[in-house]
Amino acid sequence: MTDANTSGVEASSTRPYLIRALYEWCTDNGLTPFIAVLVDERVSVPNEYVKDGEIVLNVSFDATSALKLGNDLIEFKGRFGGVARDILVPVDHVLAIYARENGQGMAFPTLAASTEVTAAPATGKTATLSSVSSKSEDEPEPTRPGPGGSRPSLTRIK
Repeated sequence: MTDANTSGVEASSTRPYLIRALYEWCTDNGLTPFIAVLVDERVSVPNEYVKDGEIVLNVSFDATSALKLGNDLIEFKGRFGGVARDILVPVDHVLAIYARENGQGMAFPTLAASTEVTAAPATGKTATLSSVSSKSEDEPEPTRPGPGGSRPSLTRIK
């Protein structure tokens, strides 16, 4: 069997597969899947909800209609302020997918960082993966909603 990277064929991105897996994990566990999206001209979302070039979207079954988690695009119809909108998000613009209730999920490299990662194997250097425990001693406890009912939020660390 030949390795796709050594045969000259570029392997497809793992991002859409991981997004689908975490979406399924959220729904199987009764959690609400949210995606954080980097917004530019290729993303079709209501601009009035974009903050600092990003938007967080609820992609749960209850919040979407005709959801398609494809390899290149995430497409669905969603309601914003009571108005139905068509949403189109290129998969490479998804910054993270996580559960609203507990913040568990996965963050992805930004577009610039993913370009660098893709180019790295061409230099002849190999990357190694090491296992990481799910909880480190330095990791702060996730915040829980207080009496005011505020929701937990995803914090990206660079």
